[in-house]
Amino acid sequence: MAITKDKVLKGLAAFLPGIFLLGFNIGTGSVTAMAKAGASYGMSLLWTIVASCLTTYFMINLYSRYTLVTGETALQAFRKHIHPAVGIFFIVALTAGVMGSVMGVMGIVADICYEWSKSFVAGGISPVVFAAFFISLVYFIFWKGKTQFFERALAVIVAIMSVCFVANFFILMPPPVEIIKGLIPNMPQLPVDEGRGPFLVIASLVGTTVFSGLFIIRTTLVKEAGWTLKDSKAQRKDAIVAVSLMFIISMSIMAAAAGTLYLEGISLTRASQMIELLEPLAGPLATGIFACGIIAAGVSSQIPNVLMLPWLLCDYNQSEREMTLPKYRIMVFLISLLGLVVPIFDARPVFVMIVSQAFNAVILPATVLCIFYLGNRKDLMGAYRNGKVTNGILLLILLFSIFTSVVGVRGVWQLIGG
Repeated sequence: MAITKDKVLKGLAAFLPGIFLLGFNIGTGSVTAMAKAGASYGMSLLWTIVASCLTTYFMINLYSRYTLVTGETALQAFRKHIHPAVGIFFIVALTAGVMGSVMGVMGIVADICYEWSKSFVAGGISPVVFAAFFISLVYFIFWKGKTQFFERALAVIVAIMSVCFVANFFILMPPPVEIIKGLIPNMPQLPVDEGRGPFLVIASLVGTTVFSGLFIIRTTLVKEAGWTLKDSKAQRKDAIVAVSLMFIISMSIMAAAAGTLYLEGISLTRASQMIELLEPLAGPLATGIFACGIIAAGVSSQIPNVLMLPWLLCDYNQSEREMTLPKYRIMVFLISLLGLVVPIFDARPVFVMIVSQAFNAVILPATVLCIFYLGNRKDLMGAYRNGKVTNGILLLILLFSIFTSVVGVRGVWQLIGG
């Protein structure tokens, strides 16, 4: 019996880096972006999720291969082989994006919980109370200070999130033919009103899936797992599981909104509308499941969000990643407090999250160029340097990332102007 248990734990451990990435990637930013896309355009933007997931898988493998070959993480490579300023740029840019995400995540989770609590308590429980509770929960998990504990806590939360969103897919799914049509690339032509223009939505879909921080943190997890070239197969399996679940969960969220709000012609301007509008359309069961999924998504993404800055600093300085040091605990505490901004000041969490995700898309071209340069260095990669096919795909991803960056800037400008 003990042998069986050991095998199960060993098998789970092999996928913990991928589960960590999934928890990082699928947060309330993803939920907001996918739900808004589904509510505004049905399943017509499903092709964007497919393209984003394939791009994410390719980039995860490319960055992981660099670490497997050289033993260096991404930030170490940027600092050593390109220029220290490049590493600093990524630390500043990713931290700025994450700070916006921390505010949006807690804002959305608190808003969702507030609306949901109206079913049990007259007038509902204040969003500030919920935000304070979840900030405390995440900080408690962080206080333990060990990556393995973070990963296992995320594994449980991600499992809850996955079950919730997939169950909702089967309850609320639109006609299968609409899902199939959504796989064909197209640009919906609808009036740009109430923030419904497709440009910003597409950029946020890409930004929340093809996230530069994902690839940089991935190299840290690969190195910490002790993987080398002989573990290439295990690394690819781990990446496949993570990206496949990313697609399934993202599609499920989009389908839940497309099968309800889109059919009723209802646009989504704030995440809590999903709770308000789903109950009369789909019933309390579907609403409760969706709310649990969003809460799990928020908590799962908030853990790596608050860890981003200290992990990047440790990586850049090549210092031991000891999260129990007072300076890191203070740093994470201050970043966590940003989660109170939206509930206290009654800001627009959906706007904050979508702009934050679109901002992430702007960082992507630099991430692609860096791995293009490093992957083609024969003195670093030897026989494993990029081939013509790899470089060709990277070029396409670069063009795609530049397109989404332009789209993101244009979309934000439209949203602000509107």
